Amino acid sequence: MARAASNSNPANWLGNLRSLSQGNIGIPVLLLALLGMMTLPLPPFLLDVLFSFNIALSVVVLLVAIYALRPLDFAVFPTILLVATLLRLSLNIASTRVVLLHGHGGGDAAGKVIQAFGEVVIGGNYAVGIVVFMILVIINFVVVTKGAGRISEVSARFTLDAMPGKQMAIDADLNAGLIDQEQARVRREDVTAEANFYGSMDGASKFVRGDAVAGILILFINVLGGVAIGILQHDLPFAKAMQVYSLLTIGDGLVAQVPSLMLSVAAAVMVTRANSSKDMGEQVRSQMFESPKALGVTAGVLAVMGMVPGMPHVAFGALAIGAGYAAYRINKGHVDAADKLVVDEQQREVQAQQKVPELPELGWDDVQPVDAIGLEVGYRLIPLVDKTQGGELLGRIKGIRKRLSQDIGFLVPSVHIRDNLDLRPNGYRISIMGVTCGEGEIHPERELAINPGQVFGTIDGMPTRDPAFGLDAVWIDPLQRDQAQTLGYTVVDASTVVATHVNQLLLKQMHELLGFDEVQSLLQALAKQSPKLAEELVPQTISLNMLVTVLRNLLQEKVPIRDMRTIASAIASVGGKSQDPAVYTAASRLALSRIIVQKIFGNTPSLPVMTLSPAMEQMLLKSQQQAQQMGNFDDIVLEPGLAERLQTSIRDAAQKQELAGKAAVLLVSAPLRAVMAKFSRYINGEIQVLSFNEIPDDKQVTIEASIG
Repeated sequence: MARAASNSNPANWLGNLRSLSQGNIGIPVLLLALLGMMTLPLPPFLLDVLFSFNIALSVVVLLVAIYALRPLDFAVFPTILLVATLLRLSLNIASTRVVLLHGHGGGDAAGKVIQAFGEVVIGGNYAVGIVVFMILVIINFVVVTKGAGRISEVSARFTLDAMPGKQMAIDADLNAGLIDQEQARVRREDVTAEANFYGSMDGASKFVRGDAVAGILILFINVLGGVAIGILQHDLPFAKAMQVYSLLTIGDGLVAQVPSLMLSVAAAVMVTRANSSKDMGEQVRSQMFESPKALGVTAGVLAVMGMVPGMPHVAFGALAIGAGYAAYRINKGHVDAADKLVVDEQQREVQAQQKVPELPELGWDDVQPVDAIGLEVGYRLIPLVDKTQGGELLGRIKGIRKRLSQDIGFLVPSVHIRDNLDLRPNGYRISIMGVTCGEGEIHPERELAINPGQVFGTIDGMPTRDPAFGLDAVWIDPLQRDQAQTLGYTVVDASTVVATHVNQLLLKQMHELLGFDEVQSLLQALAKQSPKLAEELVPQTISLNMLVTVLRNLLQEKVPIRDMRTIASAIASVGGKSQDPAVYTAASRLALSRIIVQKIFGNTPSLPVMTLSPAMEQMLLKSQQQAQQMGNFDDIVLEPGLAERLQTSIRDAAQKQELAGKAAVLLVSAPLRAVMAKFSRYINGEIQVLSFNEIPDDKQVTIEASIG
């Protein structure tokens, strides 16, 4: 009873009706209706309504295509193009049936719309109608449809070729902390949707082309069939039959070709639009009428042509005056804007000169502390860090700090940004704890096209190198972005270049940013989670200074310290048995072994690694024992030539692993892990050193190379 009552509720009934009308069965019913129109006869009045609806639909589609900001804003256009083409063909069949059955009566036998197009539009002259119809078909088929189809084909191919570069750009922004996972997912969906849209447009353009060919064939078939029916069945003279059926057939064809031409123009507008969030009118106004020179020259040419004898002087003169006035107004606007900038600059200079600064007494506030992280920029890069001028660098660096803090496990200090007139105008410098760690030069008005290792051609621009990774790159104009992505380049803007460079340097020097205050904050957070463990850790088990050293050792080896509870438990398990930080570091690594392995290899059950040959490992163990006898507990004693050859062998093996898409991991015995990790830091490349006891039991080791 309750279910029956709920179904009989008027609100529920209206909701169900609304859901049906919103497309649950609306589209299938429409398609079935189109198929029914091809087989069932329609009265002339219904034909008039459907022809009017077809014209209105074409007008709406054309206007939506013009006002869409981006092609993806009208992604359903290929489907609408298919439905509109089927509607037009169905109306052609229905009107053909009416024309051939009742056309001998002339006039509005096939409806008012066809009669109007046959008598009013072409003046009742079927010869003129045939010429007008053929011209419309030529414009639609040869010019608009063929051009739009070619653009769709090229755009689809270039969009598919550019997908890897766009995906790499999204991954680069995600790794740099410029976007989060949700934003990356949305951007990946946009890239996929763009490829699908242009692929669909490539196929949908064939609908319009086939419709134009069908219009020509339907016209001639209807004329021949109508004349034959009029002469043989209705005893009409040839001239009368030709006039009656030709006018009706041409009217029918024009009724179909006008919406077809509008849809072809809409398709051409969609595929020729640049993928930018601007209205078409705004794009035309900003790009065609931004410079007064073009309008000024045009005004001169029109004036000269208007002086030629026999030319329509009024038309050319009026156009010349209009173009000249528009050029004058645009130029005056530019001059006024430039004068305003000059006046504002002069006012600022006068105000600066009027201010006589008073020199205060020196104090401790004048002694500036060393910035944990510093970023100095040249004067041309100030807009990048100024929010009032639309600078995006501050927000991106904040995103980097947030992501690194979440991944590493402690709050990364703020980045102190200041301008430095001693730098080059486009230069910047990154420092950590007062020491310069990296610098570079960027061009804010350009974008950096980075060669990820495999591209399909070269691009014009200013050759350079990516400051973060040292890859070959080119500074290009922003208008070349799509071309560069099509060739396989990863294209980023100037702010992203600086932010990525900051991110890479912070990852390398993260251990230097961890101090006593940060460790004390970690202990306070641990006390809230495990108060007894935090109480026993410092100072009963280990001193605060020793704990800072252990955590710095972990960070230097790219091990996150988010799981402070596990680290504290591992240190507590060792107790006060040793005063060597390496012992506590090794215990912490062993406790975090699953996190370390997952960070390097992911969730794969097989771990491809490099190992040392047994002879080499034995020799290194003996060298380590000799170093310990000499009082050096964290190093090995090697002949310089042997050390150089060992570094070369490890570097070559690591490069082979990276080229194969695998992590460069060296697996050694536990006593050698710390010294080999220190030894590998002098080798170019990211090489991780693990010990055998750090491999989880459920993982299988695959030896890819044995270094001897």
